[in-house]
Amino acid sequence: MAKPAHLPDVVLITKTDCHLCEEARAAVGRVTATLGIGWTEQSIDHDAGLRERFAEEIPVVLVDGVQRDFWKIDEARLTRTLRRALDQPS
Repeated sequence: MAKPAHLPDVVLITKTDCHLCEEARAAVGRVTATLGIGWTEQSIDHDAGLRERFAEEIPVVLVDGVQRDFWKIDEARLTRTLRRALDQPS
């Protein structure tokens, strides 16, 4: 299998005590595991900039710095977005 030209940077923005964040972790984990890519998580709890930007939309998924989904993560849409990103040249 050929190595993808570009591995997308997937970031899940969350906060403490957020039931939607738990669901989002599971969704992002399933999608990225299927595609063989990693992801990271950042919390708004101790980051004023993230809290100001995303407070009303948590959880949020960013792909390569672009907001792609919030509240309830659509796994099919995230999969399509990540597949397109994997096909892009680096």
